[in-house]
Order: sequence, then C-alpha cells, then structure tokens
Amino acid sequence: MASSGPARAFQLRLNPLTGDSEWLVVDEAETEAEVAAPAPTHHKQLLAATSYLDMLNDASRNRAYRLAIDATVTDPTSRVLDIGAGTGLLSMMAARALAAAGGEGRGSVSACESYLPMGKLTRRVLRANGMENKVKVFHKRSDELGVGVELDSRPDILVSEILDSELLGEGLIPTLQHAHDMLLVKNPKTVPYRATTYGVLVESTSLWKMHDLHSNEANAEDGVRLIPSGTQIVLSVKSQQHAMQCDALADEIRLLSEPFKVFEFDFSERPDSHRETKIEIKATADGHAHAIVSWWVLQLDSSGSVFYSTAPRWVRQSSGVDLPQYANGTKDWCDHWKQCVWFIQGTGAPAKKDQTLSLSASHNQTSISYQLNINDEGSRSPKSNHLTLLPERVALYGDKVWRSALISVIRNYTSERSSPICIVADDSVFLALIVSFLLPSSKVLAMFPCLRDSGLNYLQAVADANNLSMDRIKVIGKKASSLTTNDLNHEKVNMLVGEPFYHGSEGMLPWQNLRFWNERTLLDPLLSEDAFIMPCKGILRFCAMSLPDLWRSRRSLKDVEGFDHSVVNDTLGACGDLPGEQQGPCLPYYVWQCGYTKKLSEVYSLMDLNFSEPIHSCFGETKVEFAHDGTCHGFAVWIDWVLDKENSIVISTGPESRYWKQGVQLLSTPVQVNPANSVMHVEANFDADIGELTFKSTTLS
Repeated sequence: MASSGPARAFQLRLNPLTGDSEWLVVDEAETEAEVAAPAPTHHKQLLAATSYLDMLNDASRNRAYRLAIDATVTDPTSRVLDIGAGTGLLSMMAARALAAAGGEGRGSVSACESYLPMGKLTRRVLRANGMENKVKVFHKRSDELGVGVELDSRPDILVSEILDSELLGEGLIPTLQHAHDMLLVKNPKTVPYRATTYGVLVESTSLWKMHDLHSNEANAEDGVRLIPSGTQIVLSVKSQQHAMQCDALADEIRLLSEPFKVFEFDFSERPDSHRETKIEIKATADGHAHAIVSWWVLQLDSSGSVFYSTAPRWVRQSSGVDLPQYANGTKDWCDHWKQCVWFIQGTGAPAKKDQTLSLSASHNQTSISYQLNINDEGSRSPKSNHLTLLPERVALYGDKVWRSALISVIRNYTSERSSPICIVADDSVFLALIVSFLLPSSKVLAMFPCLRDSGLNYLQAVADANNLSMDRIKVIGKKASSLTTNDLNHEKVNMLVGEPFYHGSEGMLPWQNLRFWNERTLLDPLLSEDAFIMPCKGILRFCAMSLPDLWRSRRSLKDVEGFDHSVVNDTLGACGDLPGEQQGPCLPYYVWQCGYTKKLSEVYSLMDLNFSEPIHSCFGETKVEFAHDGTCHGFAVWIDWVLDKENSIVISTGPESRYWKQGVQLLSTPVQVNPANSVMHVEANFDADIGELTFKSTTLS
C-alpha cells in the first residue's frame, strides 16, 4: 500500500579529508526484491550515525508508546496518521490495536517518513511483519500530504515521535500546526497527549568552564585575549540549549532550586509559534547559578497513566517535587534523548537561600530560551556578528594547560626565526592570534576553511586588544588546492600550523581532523625545506573498555513490543548476533557521557601518522593484554597530537579529556576478560583516499 510512482531524494555526504560535499542519489524501492535487498553501503553509513537504533533499544519509550496507543486506538473506524514513522513501529502498534478493536478493513493507518533511506527500511520492516498491506506509507513530509490526495479522509488519531532533547528542535510546532490546519479532524486524539518542559538552577564549575571564557583565560595569565575586557562579547557559546548527558555530572552539580515547570504543549490543540512566561524561582541554597538544566516529561495518554521523562537521575533522587514516573518504573541509559543545558552569562547569577529569582522563558517554533533577570552592571552584550563555538571548544580555549602547550611550541620555534611566513591551515583563531602575538614581524595567512569571513571579523575585533596589526594577518578564503605562490608574493612558507580544528565538524570521528594532513600535502610545493609543521604527527591510540550502557543501546534488535526488527540490524550498525565476525561501525561519542565506563587495558599505540610526509594509507596492529577483570564491550579510539619534533609536548584527545569526542568501536559480542590469560589482536587500516579508518579485533585467548 505504498504511494504510487518512484521517489528520489538526494543525500549530502561530506568528504572528511577535503571538506567537500557530494550528493548521493537515493531511489525508492519499486519491486519486492528491491524492498527485501540490503541497504547500499552509503545508506548504512548514514543511518548508523543516526539515533534510530538507540531509540528502538529504549524499552521504556517503546512500552510507553505501546500502552498509550492501545488505550487510544479503540474505535474500529479510527483513521490513524503516523508522522515521522521511522521503522514503522508506531504504525504497526496502531494497526495491531485497530485490528484488536475489530477495525480491520474499516479503519486505516497511514504513515509518512520523509527521509528516503529510512523510508525504504520502513517498508522492509512492514514486510517482515506482514504489515505491508495494513499501513500505507508515503515517502513525504507531512506538509506534503493532502486530504483527498494521499489521505482518503481526515485522520482522527495522530501518533508521532518528532522530539529531540530540547523537545522542539525537530520541528514539532510547525508539524503540529500544519497537521491541525490541513490534515486532522477537529479535536483529534493524539499520542503523545501532552509534553511539559522543566528546568532547575545549578551551580557547576564544569559547566561554568564551558561558557565563561573571559574569566578562564584571565586565569591562564599568558597575555593572549580571545575575549578582551571592556568590549562587546566577540566570542561565546551559542545562545541555545545544548544537549548533554547530565547524569555524568552528578558529582559536579549543586542544585540551587527545586525543579520548575516552564512550558506545556498539548498535542491535541494547535500550538502557538511563540510564547513567553515569567517564572519566580526560590533559591534552595547559597551559590552561583551557572546554568539551567532542562528536560521534558511526556504524558502519552489522555488519562494521565503513561509517562516518559528525560529528567536526570540526580533530580529524581533529590527533588522534593513529585515528578511523573515511567511506564515501567525504571529507565535504562539512552543517548537519543539527553538533558539540555542553558548557560547563564558571565560568572553566573549569585543566589542566596530563600531568595526569589526572576526567570523569563520564551519559545519560538524550534527552541526554548531563558533570561535570568539579575542586576549585573558588568554584563556585556554580544556583538551582532560575534563568533559562536560549542561549549567544549570554549572550555578548551580557556584551559591553561592546553594554551600553555601551544604557546610553548610556537615560542620555541619563533625564537629561531625573525620574520616567518605562517599558514594557519585550519579554523584556529587561537593559533592565528598567538603566532601574531609572539612574533609581531610574522606574516600570518589564516585559511579558516569553515569560518571564512566570521574568522576575519573576529580577528579584526580583537586585534587592538592584543596589540596586533591586521596588516600582517590575512584571511585567504581559498582552498589549499588552489593556493599558489602568487598568493604568497613568491615567498616560501616557514610555518604550517593547526590544532587541528575545523568548525562545524566537532561531532565527527577524531581521524577526520586528518584533513590537516591532506592540507599539508596540498601545500607542500609552497613550504620551505625546513618548514616547521605543527602538529608534527598524530598517534592513533586506543584502550579496551567496559561500556555496558552504550553497548546495550546499540545491540541488535529482535522483538520490539511484539514486532520483528531483525531486518534493520545490519543497516543501523547494530552489534551482537551479526553474521560471522561482522561488527558495527566506529562511531563518535564523548566517552565520559556514555553511562557506566571502565578502562580494562593500558593505552596502546596503533599507528604513527607522520605529517612531515605526504598523506598516505597506513596500517597498524598490536596485541592487547588486559589490566583489569571485566566485560570488554569494545575500544575507545582517538588521536594524540604530537606538537614538537622532540615528541615532548603532546595533546591527548582520549577519554580522560572532555573536550573531544572519541571513536568507539563496539565488539559484535562482549568478551569476559582478565589480566591472567586474556589477549586480543587489534588492527586498523587508514585509507588515505577516502579518509576512513577501519578496525578489526580478534580474541586470541
């Protein structure tokens, strides 16, 4: 019962080594053979990086939806619409409930899934469960559906799961607005029935470091000012809610208030695009409010008996407020819905116990924002075109040890050179500043391949405060492949530096920063024979880990609330119960946020990546002996950047640091290990043509 006519979509894929994008064509399956066929490799790569698998492994979510749908779809003539169908789980739940009500052949279930690679998987799941003739699937957005066209009549029940960690970020409001205006009957039934957002004021040094760069770099005492005093804010964390696993911060957070309700959204009514509210918050302790941690609670049924919450555990355990419980009373760790953090500007808002603080909250169609009304005469407003970075990058730029390492290497080199020509190959505004700061006679060419004009505007804004002349700093605005000696006035480059950091790629795998190696290769004709390159090399390192929560969230699917999902395992990159020695893809995670974790081995080096040489493919292998008893679920993998030729200054991006994501390679099957007799063989291959790194592990004993 799929819509007629083939559908075609285009999917953007990034080449990690060049930063270039290419369009992939995705065609809708037409024949039964095409529906049953495994997904192409590039589809698997795209879908494995999504949250679908984690979501389907969230038993609390699945059970809550099943209970609510069973309680809602009771009329045999019900017409159900599922928006954002995913694998079709909610559609199949609705079709099953409809059949139980005697509605087979009388009611209907329609589903829309606009992401075509996922839509093709939807049809495979429906077919595997004998539901292909009970659910009508449209590979369209819901606002592309029409009553009397795709839909025979107006649906009277809406089921949906278009929620992100913030609640609104996946377009919940405009989707509901269109559905109520153009598709649904008046006063429809909905699953979920209602969503309520909550927040709590917290004090946390860790969160403070993620946004107050001005104070933290003052403590560094190195003379470089990314945010100069007395000016408008020119660099900050983006003013938005940032998704984060706040359970990982349980020991680093002090609650300064009880949880407070922010907004309520009734799915059975047309939502407003914009609302504002004032909230009076009574402080429960003395301290500095550095952030608002927020979450949401779903009431899935109209009677108020089925709930799902994304609240952190430390709120549920310590709060005196009666918060709704889960459908089955417990909830496993999951990664698809986190909590959110809203940073309070500057050093935070001082609070005294029993003091009343006034909070303004507002939402637009896609986000919720806050303003804590405090009397702070020293607060500064952001410049209109100021540079925004992720919290982890802001924390890194304020880190005294990291800054000192880079400054030390640059200072040691510039002491030997009078007027070097330096290319900053990545998006590091910090390196552009410190080279110019430490050696005023240098010429700095900043490539800023992703920042571009934003980087230029930023440097212009901070130049005077750092005693720099913009005459000696130039933002090139060209790719490395198109740079020529004409751009350098026929002079050779003495320094090529990078962190490496490419703005917008922070969520990618660590080795995708090897774009720096590729840039260095392209720029080789422009380098002097004794050019200094920083970092000098990268070392691929890993350690064996126990990661039970993460492995559980990525495990292969079988029965999901009575529906067979085994056909999705290969496509979604599941681990466990896969053919032969097949294993899922290596994916990027902040390991410190991955629930329970334990290192089971020492750190091993797998391969050296020498940036004094042109980029080339590499292979590495080693035997792993275990230092601790436990269950090995996989490996955390990262790159340590060696900054100097003496190998004395190294920046590690491993699990001990919170500033970078690591790659995580999960085993197909967890292995019990112990120091006495457990050994594994691990090998890795870096393909320089496509910038991808693959792993293979074998248990030897």
